[in-house]
Amino acid sequence: MSPLDERFLRRAIELAVQARAAGEAPFGSLLAGPGGDILAEEHNTVLSDNDISAHPELKLARWAARNLAPDVAAGTTMFTSCQPCGMCTGAIDRSGLGRVVYALSSAQLGRGFPSVPQEGPFLLDLARAAVDGYYP
Repeated sequence: MSPLDERFLRRAIELAVQARAAGEAPFGSLLAGPGGDILAEEHNTVLSDNDISAHPELKLARWAARNLAPDVAAGTTMFTSCQPCGMCTGAIDRSGLGRVVYALSSAQLGRGFPSVPQEGPFLLDLARAAVDGYYP
């Protein structure tokens, strides 16, 4: 980890501390541009927004997808106080961000959610027909 990475990671942790002080879940993230500038910062607002998806990592991934050209997004780094959950990881992957640096791993956090059983695949031919040709 570079000194600049450490500075940004410390800032993400500060955002988490601020979120907790404001009565939110203690998670914070920021997105740094290719030139080392902070493009956006977020903290968890699940409680105040009454929105289970209001994680800072997801909000930043959505912001990047809306506001950054793909080549710029690919050069960014997200710094986050805790390893992104599965929901946020999916959004980060689809947003095209360059990399993620986190402080606390999910295993170290020691908090998980029960898995909802999933069944399938079913009706493959019908489902395939709906998406054929959509993706290049």
